Amino acid sequence: MSDKRAKKVAYIARLHNALETYSKVLLVDVTNVNANQLFSVRRLVEKEGSLVMGKNTLIRKGLRQFIDAGNSQYEPLLPLIRGNIGLAFTKGDLAELRKEILQFRVPAAAKTGQVAPLDVIIPKGNTGLEPTMTSFLHALNIQSKIVRGQIELLADVHLIKKGDKVQPGEVALLDKLKITPFTYGCQINDVYDNGFCYDAELLSLTDADVLATFSNGVTRIAALSLAIGFPTKASVPHSLIKAYQNLLAICIETDYSFEGAELLKEMIANPDAFASAAPAASESAAAAEPEPEVEEEESEEMELDLFG
Repeated sequence: MSDKRAKKVAYIARLHNALETYSKVLLVDVTNVNANQLFSVRRLVEKEGSLVMGKNTLIRKGLRQFIDAGNSQYEPLLPLIRGNIGLAFTKGDLAELRKEILQFRVPAAAKTGQVAPLDVIIPKGNTGLEPTMTSFLHALNIQSKIVRGQIELLADVHLIKKGDKVQPGEVALLDKLKITPFTYGCQINDVYDNGFCYDAELLSLTDADVLATFSNGVTRIAALSLAIGFPTKASVPHSLIKAYQNLLAICIETDYSFEGAELLKEMIANPDAFASAAPAASESAAAAEPEPEVEEEESEEMELDLFG
């Protein structure tokens, strides 16, 4: 066996060992990552896991062999093997590992033709540029004024939009302002977790976000169920409350009654008995507080205002 073939066999064996040992994988995009960053990421991942790098063709080959051996749960991982990626295997918390890997990103200047990964906004105020740069800013449709020998922007400037290609004039302005708006380092776009693949952004969701989304879904199901008259667990409580309200309405308009409606009917039949209880409670609360000093004429006016 040649050395090249032996290395491939050893690599696939290492990949299979990682697939057998770990059930969680972060797919790490290492495009434009330098050697020092990659070393730091590897050292971090391999504290409790394994980082497998290599050619995509070899990774796919090893994955297919592993899947064909009876591990079909890893099949959703195959389409994600694209670009310059590595597989970060772990048994720990995926969100925490992703957060730690992304900490190794470093600032980067904008480059002409680069697709902007985020919006670039220059805040209004002093730029530190000399007045000779005014015409340059006007060419970029940026409004400015000169204050104390330096150029100030009149408003925030949305220089570059996310997803747009960076233009030469934008690069020149950012260089003059000494702004490095982007970062480069590892990107994590996809996650594999026990047979399921999903977008890595979902790892940023909190318990509150999940509960809010679930609550919104339940509300929509309840509304749909009530609209079409098809009972579900989400709509039944609303139906019961509506039915109870209808029963109370019937009891009010007829002689029919039941235990839950007796108090309401009594309140309607004898409102004075219940109205007198409220002033008594308020008087006892007022007795505990010192009375404000109010002239007699003001008291009479207040009484007329309240009771006519």
